[in-house]
Amino acid sequence: MIADQLAGGLRAPTGAQPTFRVEPRPDDGWPGGLGLQLVLGDQPVAPAGDMLQLLHSIVQDFGHISAAYLVPAGHGLNHRCHGGAREEGEAGAPPAEFVYDEWDYTRQTYRKGWCRLRDIAPEHDDFVARTRDKHRPALKRLYRTFEALRGEDKRLRREADGEDPDIDALVESLADRIRGREMDHRLFERRWRVERNVAVMFMVDLSGSTKGWINQVEREALVLPCESLELLGDRYATYGFSGYTHMRCELYRVKGFDDAYDASVHARISGMRPQDYTRLGVVIRHLVGKLLAVEARTRVLIVLSDGRPDDEDGYRGNYGIEDTRQAMLEARSRGVHPFCITIDDEAQLPYRVADIYRRITS
Repeated sequence: MIADQLAGGLRAPTGAQPTFRVEPRPDDGWPGGLGLQLVLGDQPVAPAGDMLQLLHSIVQDFGHISAAYLVPAGHGLNHRCHGGAREEGEAGAPPAEFVYDEWDYTRQTYRKGWCRLRDIAPEHDDFVARTRDKHRPALKRLYRTFEALRGEDKRLRREADGEDPDIDALVESLADRIRGREMDHRLFERRWRVERNVAVMFMVDLSGSTKGWINQVEREALVLPCESLELLGDRYATYGFSGYTHMRCELYRVKGFDDAYDASVHARISGMRPQDYTRLGVVIRHLVGKLLAVEARTRVLIVLSDGRPDDEDGYRGNYGIEDTRQAMLEARSRGVHPFCITIDDEAQLPYRVADIYRRITS
């Protein structure tokens, strides 16, 4: 059966360099008495036992071994970190690679070490200054909004003393007195200055479907909250993401938590360009790890995308949706507040960010 399933998807494309391929071979240790042999050029390769198990799982899931899985990983294997986090390295250095599990709702379990995520380098051009000029009136309104958030007090109700009476508490207390019950002495309200301790992560979809005006709006919509958050003083970071299959999930660092909002970050915002597909789960898990590494009372993940998760190798429909949902549940269980914002052509992101901030700090 395995030999039949492998037909048509057995070999990687032919090229000048030796390529990998997978061949069936007799092996009583596998169902049906048939196992798999990994071959490089004309030489058999002895992979680890878990790799053979993975090859058989791929055949069971997709019916064949895709040529996309038979490409040497190159320099990335020498820099792999399992579930780790690393900022972009020196120019010319090979990208770091991180390995993450992925939720398979059909099996109700994780595919261990299934996704490979790596950093990619940006392109640079002029953009931020033009956006400031274009949206100057909106920036002024946002400055006022975030200035109010910075000085916002929280009202504490049902206090034993305070500046103002708590009307609801007074009414309930009088009702208790009429019924012959003991009156509650906590009848006041007082203002409490909120000490801000917030870290926010922007996760921006750079899939091919954002090409055109969506990408333009994404970049403009990032400039406005960045300018406003600088005024507010909260820590924030921004990453773009895309990729092609679980073997090449790409991460684009625009601004890390420790980066200053300077000309370098401006250039990175300018360089955000549409790439390939939308594999959300692995990137959510990676960026939640970065958020948890920051000391903050409140941690927020804002996912900015134009649509649903989608990728080659079966990551679409219910599979992609369920993995993304599971990644969000994992984030909440670890104390991160995730929010998803859909792109529109009215650049509403900055105002939605302000609304989110009110919700989590009041």
